[in-house]
Amino acid sequence: MVTGILAVVFGLIVGSFLNVCIVRIPEGKSIVWPASACPKCGAAIRPYDNIPVVSYLLLRGKCRGCQTAISRIYPAVELLTAVLFWGCYRMFGPTPEAVKWAVFSAVMVVLVFTDLRERILPDMVNYPGLAAGLGFSLFIPPGDGTALWMANRLFGYFPPPRAASFAEALLGAALGGGLLWLVSEVYFRLRKREGMGLGDVKMMLMTGAFFGAKRTLLTIFAGSLLGSLLGIAFILARRKGSNYELPFGTFLGLAALLVVFFGTPVVNWYQSLLMAR
Repeated sequence: MVTGILAVVFGLIVGSFLNVCIVRIPEGKSIVWPASACPKCGAAIRPYDNIPVVSYLLLRGKCRGCQTAISRIYPAVELLTAVLFWGCYRMFGPTPEAVKWAVFSAVMVVLVFTDLRERILPDMVNYPGLAAGLGFSLFIPPGDGTALWMANRLFGYFPPPRAASFAEALLGAALGGGLLWLVSEVYFRLRKREGMGLGDVKMMLMTGAFFGAKRTLLTIFAGSLLGSLLGIAFILARRKGSNYELPFGTFLGLAALLVVFFGTPVVNWYQSLLMAR
């Protein structure tokens, strides 16, 4: 109980920092300095006005100085991060694996909201995320087993666990980034215009390093499904002549967060269907 509450509190604090990343990274600004300030009047935000969620409610969603409305994205990011951190604790317990997925969740929150706001998926987030995914694989296996299976089938031996785990992360990264790059290239050659940016490719490169092969494929499928369903709904609801483009990275990020918590049962269910044939 106490540990779960601490996970929520820590998630709120991290979420507040993620808000800084979401706003400043696309602008090329430091995420450490200067202190947060109102974007309208420039007044520095006092510590007691910077308490996650609580300050937003007490201030009724307005700047204390100029009374400009504060974006609802700020409390949304803080609450979402708190829920994700609590979910990591509930699912994995107080373990290194919970830390791994909390880090991944935080990275995804930044990418999802940055893509929503600015239509970019920054290298400053994707590349450190890729390094973290590969680093975690040396101690916490993606839990996929595809690399072990391939090594046994192709070479007739089982590599050491740590080497197999790292190979699994590399395989997932190559699969995630490679598939999206291939789709992007085919689309460009057929339509003579860019269908998705390299940011999506790098995002799935990073995601694959955390997930391994199977859950990476599931993420791409789920993200495409989410994007298609919401895209159809948007097309039906939008006004004639609208050229608004839905950010695919947002759907991939949301799908990845769902896969963290529900991906393994889905993969196991699909494998059981294949084995039953």
